[in-house]
Amino acid sequence: MAEKTHRTMDDFARASGVSRPTLSKYFDDPLSVKAATRTRIEAALRSSDYQPNVFARNLNRKRTRNVGIVVPAITDPFYAEMVSRIELRCRDEGFWPIVISSHGSPKLEAESVRTLMSLKVAGAIVAPLGSVSEPGVFERMGENIPIVYFDTYIEGDTPFVGNNNHQSTSIMVDYLCRSGEPPIYIDIPHVNHNSGERLQSYMESMRAAGQEAVVIDAGRDYAWDFERIGHEWMERTLDSRGLPGRTLLCANDRLAFGVMSAAFSRGLKIGRRPDCDFRVAAHDDHPLSRYTCPALTTMAQDFAAMAGRSVEILLALLDEADAQDVARNVKLGATLVMRQSA
Repeated sequence: MAEKTHRTMDDFARASGVSRPTLSKYFDDPLSVKAATRTRIEAALRSSDYQPNVFARNLNRKRTRNVGIVVPAITDPFYAEMVSRIELRCRDEGFWPIVISSHGSPKLEAESVRTLMSLKVAGAIVAPLGSVSEPGVFERMGENIPIVYFDTYIEGDTPFVGNNNHQSTSIMVDYLCRSGEPPIYIDIPHVNHNSGERLQSYMESMRAAGQEAVVIDAGRDYAWDFERIGHEWMERTLDSRGLPGRTLLCANDRLAFGVMSAAFSRGLKIGRRPDCDFRVAAHDDHPLSRYTCPALTTMAQDFAAMAGRSVEILLALLDEADAQDVARNVKLGATLVMRQSA
């Protein structure tokens, strides 16, 4: 039997014999209407092609059920993984996620904030660019809606959920010092606070171990394409003076990918066995780290907890009764994952 066509909610309400307010109440929460009414609506839906325009209905509310998610680069599998987890959790809580990437651009990041405000989102979960974000852009946003930062932050009182870089880097340094030659730290451009915190922890941990801290800047200019930075640094290094040491600790996994690729192209062998040329370790447990060759030893950030706590805090801020008890600074521990590279 052909499905009935209903263009608007008014059309569908008349056809199903239910008032429009009752129908709207059903689409907000099916359990909020009587069982008999719910059965009538669901029977009408099965014989109709009608789909409620949730987006348009949200815009008509004083507070929508939309939640904004802003990240520096959706193409980065770390952020893609985080967005996926945050999206699913928001949907489970009855919110519709709207995801925008700033593509590493302060201008596009500011534009994403204006876009989300125009869409009347109830709140936002944001991984800001950090050091280059336009001044005040998130402060102004926070004056209108609740915000939670994840992974990195901008100074202020906005709640933050991220990795404890001091804990994670110190664990890696300790492991590398105990298992072989002490690590030389390969740094990236400090695009946000994570880079600086990891560098500081490396230096403090090396001093505590009685070792000399050696830091090499793979690149200084602001950029997010860390694989390229690592690859080009390794090529320059091998062309000039050769390896700076037999253990390299990269600031993040993406930098390590570039370093390992360039080394492989020169015929160097990476790993912890005696016949290998050098070891490589890094930080993040990027979703692709287990698939490098050799698989990358790294510190695994707690993706599930970071996504879950970010959503929980935002929901508490939206429920104003719980807002006073919200944690303002949640730093999660990371776990050492030992693989073949170090």
